[in-house]
Amino acid sequence: MLTVPARVSRDSRALTPLAESITRLEVGADIRFGMPADPDWIVCSDMLADPDRFDLWRKDLAEWMVDQYGDSSDRATGGYIMGWYLSVPGFLAGLLFHTARRVPTLKPTDLAFHINEDGRPHPDGLAILCDEFACLPDDPASNHPAATVVKNEAALAALLRARYAGHAAQFVASFGQTVRFGRRQLWAAATDALDSGAWTAGKLCGDETSGVTDAAMLLPEKLDPFTSASTIYLSDEGWTRRRESCCFHYVLPEANACQTCPRVC
Repeated sequence: MLTVPARVSRDSRALTPLAESITRLEVGADIRFGMPADPDWIVCSDMLADPDRFDLWRKDLAEWMVDQYGDSSDRATGGYIMGWYLSVPGFLAGLLFHTARRVPTLKPTDLAFHINEDGRPHPDGLAILCDEFACLPDDPASNHPAATVVKNEAALAALLRARYAGHAAQFVASFGQTVRFGRRQLWAAATDALDSGAWTAGKLCGDETSGVTDAAMLLPEKLDPFTSASTIYLSDEGWTRRRESCCFHYVLPEANACQTCPRVC
């Protein structure tokens, strides 16, 4: 799950429908519209165009792991970064689908993120850079020039899934050059980020069950290139899910496998 500071940015472009959707969010997350002035923000397409930047990110993560656990692991840094990066389009897609039934383009050129510089180097801020969005016929901004109208929720979910898959495919091609993970593991992580993005949105907005329903709509069955349908289920302790991928946290000294790890489930 994406961990971000409790702040929502409101900028001068907030009159556009998608920016307005973002300003209404109250989810304890730094979500912005438009590219922040801070030069440390990274456009996703810039990261994907230069796979060496993933190595630099993993180096920073390895240093944090040594500080926290006394050692690091190539598998763990790869697993962490894989999940963190995919949470950028996955969480943004799930959040706007859940709160506004709107779907941004999700292109790597249209999303940006900031990496925490004080402690664990995870994404601590997300930004959408493009006005374009898809929506339903009854959306109050359906006649806006930036809007693409689809006929119903199923069509909107299918479009979100396709747009996310397009971004994830570019990540698999780029990040796959830097790790020894197979395509199945990479697409399993993409499946996890899409499934958990919708679920997390529901939890943060106070309606977890609705988030579970959204996840089931986005992944109703195993649809290529994803590796499974939504794996969220109701346990004795509440809603949980079985991960498709592994972050390899368990290989760190004195660390245990996550409760949702496929090795445990």
